[in-house]
Amino acid sequence: MQPAIIRGQISFFALLMSVPREIELKLEVPPRSIGRLARSAVLNGTTAAPRKPATLVSVYFDTKKLKLRKHGLSLRVRHVGRRNVQTIKQDGGEGTTLLARNEWEQEINGRRPDIDAARDTALEPLIGKKLRRGLLPLFKTRVRRKVYPIRHRESEIELTIDQGKIEAGSRSSSLCEVELELKHGEPADLFAAARELSREVPVQLALTSKAERGYSLVTGKAPGPIKAAPVVLAPQVSCQAAFRVIARACLRQLIANKPVTLRGDAEGLHQMRVALRRLRAAISLFGDMLADRQTDEMKHKFKWITGELGPAREIDVFINHVLTPVARNKPDGAGMAVLTKDLQQKREQAFARARAALASSRFRSLMIETAAWIETGDWTSNADDQVNALREEAIAVLAAHELGRRWKKILKKGARLKELEPRDRHKLRIQVKKLRYASEFFADAFTGRKAGRRREDFLASLEGLQDALGDLNDIMVHEGLTRSIADTAPEGRRHPTGRTRKAFAAGRLSGREEARTESVLKDMQRAYAVFAKAKPYWA
Repeated sequence: MQPAIIRGQISFFALLMSVPREIELKLEVPPRSIGRLARSAVLNGTTAAPRKPATLVSVYFDTKKLKLRKHGLSLRVRHVGRRNVQTIKQDGGEGTTLLARNEWEQEINGRRPDIDAARDTALEPLIGKKLRRGLLPLFKTRVRRKVYPIRHRESEIELTIDQGKIEAGSRSSSLCEVELELKHGEPADLFAAARELSREVPVQLALTSKAERGYSLVTGKAPGPIKAAPVVLAPQVSCQAAFRVIARACLRQLIANKPVTLRGDAEGLHQMRVALRRLRAAISLFGDMLADRQTDEMKHKFKWITGELGPAREIDVFINHVLTPVARNKPDGAGMAVLTKDLQQKREQAFARARAALASSRFRSLMIETAAWIETGDWTSNADDQVNALREEAIAVLAAHELGRRWKKILKKGARLKELEPRDRHKLRIQVKKLRYASEFFADAFTGRKAGRRREDFLASLEGLQDALGDLNDIMVHEGLTRSIADTAPEGRRHPTGRTRKAFAAGRLSGREEARTESVLKDMQRAYAVFAKAKPYWA
């Protein structure tokens, strides 16, 4: 029997662990665009002949209760000609939160898993009689694979095209993926090839593995909205590695919620905006380390997509939190029916705008550019001595400095909370939000029970203050929406009172929001008092 081979399949990420790792970039491509892919400059620029196409059949095993999946594992047996290869994959750990898998591969006899061959892998802690008896084939993939050796700039890259199906009983879904693997050279060349490919073919960065798609077929449930995953950072990890961990997690959340949003799910859109806010907050936290023109360009691009998603979220919140309660109490009120219809139409238009942006080549390119910036951006090779020192500095040092600095600024501004104008309260809300994200990012950078208890109290006080300030901001946004509704209400010959009735209904909504202001201001002051008493956990 062949010895097990450990393959760290971490996509395009830096080699953060001692085991050998492949540097790969996986892309999704519409099946109808395969012809364009074959004619692309990336493929036509190579002189090496493609390998002979092969058909790969992979069967994935788990228990009825999906024990392996719950532990972040997948187990497959792939049939390649007369060979059977067993592969165990594990979700990536620290530093590899986007597309990472730790992978153990071994040739076995037979078409069922060889549990004894799984020792010294991530599966070993689960090995027992129940697992041996309970493993069942749950789904399989059948793909036609073509491999093209290409040379881009000074690097050797292997481009693989997989076309086929994922099957789970009577359910199935098509599969069409492109994978770029760096065999020799620089990771930056891998991204350059991907960007060049994206200019000719509508490829997009892929995050969902074949195993994840297969499990969705098994459960019959489409993936729902994805919230931010916890970030794990050891105190001694460098700032460069820490930023990558945080940024990858944000990018993963952003891309994972795209298909949910395209289905019209408002929560998916909200989570995309959360991912963007967290990423922009991370850029602010590591600002001195990321100070370059390329980062400024990325910030501008993130602002674009944030602006495309914003109106849909704002009007959705307005309908659910303002219009619906009023309409429910007095559904026959003057102008309420026409106002409801008008707002629903505006919501549909705003979501159509958001979906168009997400389906655009501009967004697809942005996701590839973002991944390239995280991994090989100018900030990673800035020769300035001070910036280089910042990259190597332990994250606990930066975290304590940033948390302390931002905490003091909020305390200073909050001390005159009653005097703040709405614009200043809005700025304070953003500062509070960034401090909350920072506290979540750096949660594990300060160890010990005392720090843990203080961190929980500190985060709870931040959440309360953020909620109150957010509520005030919503009132201000809603008042602007009601004014625009009243101003744009149509006047017609057949319905001369239409505009008046619609304006009256909008006034009811505005009145409801104004009535809440005093109460929310008191909530804000109470929340700040709690926050001011919370002890810093990083001291």
